[in-house]
Amino acid sequence: MHLSRFPRVRLCHAPTPLEPMANLSKILGGPNLFVKRDDCTGLATGGNKTRKLDFLMGEAIDWGADCVVTQGAVQSNHCRQTAAAATRLGLGCYVLLERRVPNVAASYEVTGNVFLDQLFGAEIRFCEPGKDMNAAAEALGEELAAKGKKPYVIPGGGSNPTGALGYVSCALEMLIQANDRGLHIDYVVHATGSAGTQAGLVVGLKGSNSGIRVQGISVRNPKDKQEQVVHDLAQRTAAHVGIKGGISREAIRADDGYVGPGYGQPTAEMVEAVKLTARSEGILLDPVYSGKGMAGLIGLVRGGRFEPNQNVVFVHTGGSAALFAYQDLFSKS
Repeated sequence: MHLSRFPRVRLCHAPTPLEPMANLSKILGGPNLFVKRDDCTGLATGGNKTRKLDFLMGEAIDWGADCVVTQGAVQSNHCRQTAAAATRLGLGCYVLLERRVPNVAASYEVTGNVFLDQLFGAEIRFCEPGKDMNAAAEALGEELAAKGKKPYVIPGGGSNPTGALGYVSCALEMLIQANDRGLHIDYVVHATGSAGTQAGLVVGLKGSNSGIRVQGISVRNPKDKQEQVVHDLAQRTAAHVGIKGGISREAIRADDGYVGPGYGQPTAEMVEAVKLTARSEGILLDPVYSGKGMAGLIGLVRGGRFEPNQNVVFVHTGGSAALFAYQDLFSKS
């Protein structure tokens, strides 16, 4: 796949490390666990959205945009990284934040990612839950255009075929790292939400004939819905990069057993996963995405999903800034 034909800026610190998690592997009794450190992408404390923004912001610049518009939940990692990218590139940034998570403390809207959004100079508007947020972002783009601006609208999570190119690229990067060290990867596991990360990984690994299976851990949607959303985007991404034959429905796997009561709402498994990873590997996860993704990985290991000698890579999607919005969960023990 020749990704250099797509507009791109270089925001991501790549390649990100591919590291063993020997301590966690030992605690869990196998398999051989590794982590792809996309919390180390370098932009605004890092995270998976930076890879997507390489291509999204490249397209925005190519189109002559003078500002970007995007949306997410209040503690959105995507909005934080978009705000930082816009600042770096001299663009205005407008973000819509949906009050998606119920029963939160008043500090939830001023700390963590929201604080960083403001520090990077983004103009923030809060929205009540239930709104079609992508439609609201498009409407804001039209409002700005009517005022003479040239907005580029980015969907939630940066998840469209352009943004998914970031994880096509990540898949190729991970294969190079594995090949260089003689590592045969059996599975890739990660948190899946807006679908761009999983769609890009599946397309990149499929297009490389790697045979590596991708297992998403849903942080919001039921299994069938999440798999359909990912498959739709994977098909469009495959067409975008020119892969013939598309992506089979069977290639898309999402486990919805770790969502808990809803998006962004804590679970005991997530709290255990965040603490265990911090105390065994010195790695910080986040409560919304990577914490639930790791909870899923731990649950799959304990449930006997993997063979003891298989090699499993957890893609760390970042987000540790959100820990501060959930501090009470972790300060008790």
